Amino acid sequence: MTAHDPDRLLDATGALPQAGPPWTHRDSLRITRVRAIVTAPEGLPLVVVRVDTSDDGLHGLGCATFTQRYEAVAAAVDKHVAPLVIGRHPADIEDITRLVHYSSYWRGGPVLGNALSGIDQALWDIAGKRAGLPVHELLGGRTRAAVEVYTHAGAATIEETLDQAEEFIARGYRNIRLQTGQPGAGTYGAPGAPGGYPRSPHPDGWDAERYVRSTPALFAAARERLGPDINLMHDVHSRLTPKQAVILARALEPYGLSFLEDVIAPEHYDRLPEVRAASPVPIAVGEQLGSVTDAARLIRDGGVDLLRLHTSAVGGLTPTRKLVAMAELCGVRTAFHSPGDISPVGVAANLAVDITTPAFGYQESHEYNDATHEVFAGTHVVRDGHLSPSEEPGWGVDLDEKAAAQYPPTRFLHESWSARVRRPDGGLEAP
Repeated sequence: MTAHDPDRLLDATGALPQAGPPWTHRDSLRITRVRAIVTAPEGLPLVVVRVDTSDDGLHGLGCATFTQRYEAVAAAVDKHVAPLVIGRHPADIEDITRLVHYSSYWRGGPVLGNALSGIDQALWDIAGKRAGLPVHELLGGRTRAAVEVYTHAGAATIEETLDQAEEFIARGYRNIRLQTGQPGAGTYGAPGAPGGYPRSPHPDGWDAERYVRSTPALFAAARERLGPDINLMHDVHSRLTPKQAVILARALEPYGLSFLEDVIAPEHYDRLPEVRAASPVPIAVGEQLGSVTDAARLIRDGGVDLLRLHTSAVGGLTPTRKLVAMAELCGVRTAFHSPGDISPVGVAANLAVDITTPAFGYQESHEYNDATHEVFAGTHVVRDGHLSPSEEPGWGVDLDEKAAAQYPPTRFLHESWSARVRRPDGGLEAP
């Protein structure tokens, strides 16, 4: 055995013999296999972890989707995490997730957080199946009949954006995030007009000051056309300075937004308490958090009104339910991240928390295409602006691996976009 041959440390089952706990279990059920499955039925790479057990047919699925670095997550699961987990009893969820968290020594970050989430969510799926109950019943049961969701309307012009919004309202949505375009690169969630800054070094740039000045017009038109009863949101996508964020929030005050999302970059989250204190609009933050401790500090220090966790990035259901309990006690509500680059398994995990916590505020939604429904049996469907968790044991979502293999991922989709988000002077901007 040499330092360059780590697989020689494993026993015949592929596990690390010394990784087990100092206690015995009441039965012989064990984890026998752990692997990452990558598929892209809508083009965006989705990572799902499958955990198999010694009970033939008993397996669990967990969402480990970090679209932008999906290969790194899959390698972390297959090469580093699986040997820690194989041979363990699937009921030891808390101990297993703590072991995986501590084992890398350098902790946190979206790669390890997503790898851990995939394991954690898969173990909760197994727990539900063993009990014959949906996961939300294991968490204490419902606190609401269904989860009201919000969707996204975004187009090149204000009129086109509001046309989309009216279509969603006709389908039962009462919560809509509005984005509209700008010259050059447009803005996040909406297209632009090429060559918008013809005398600048980068004619297809994005101008923060123009964005701050022009965005209130979108919401003035929205209130006039959509009326006072629709809940409106907006995503800045981390592109402003703290002072610009306050200026925008105050300009939007007359239009009664339900929240303003990701107003500053995560590098400046220490400034969020002062931004929130100066903002008349609720501040929603959290999808870029890579650790439980970062999220807990955001709640504790008064930096957030609505916690927008990407539950896969912080480690799965186990840490998320702890953070949500903390949010409830601190008067913070949830608005979980859930666009198309979260798998239907991750949606099921979000819903299990949403339906069981008094801290629920809003839930982002995505309507998956037919190919996703082919790959993921049990994919949730929005009806009249609401989602409901499955009543099947576990998550109620399964994965057809043959179908998944028909949709291989493509590298650098996000990078090819983010590398082009620049200011008119050519400087890189937060994507």
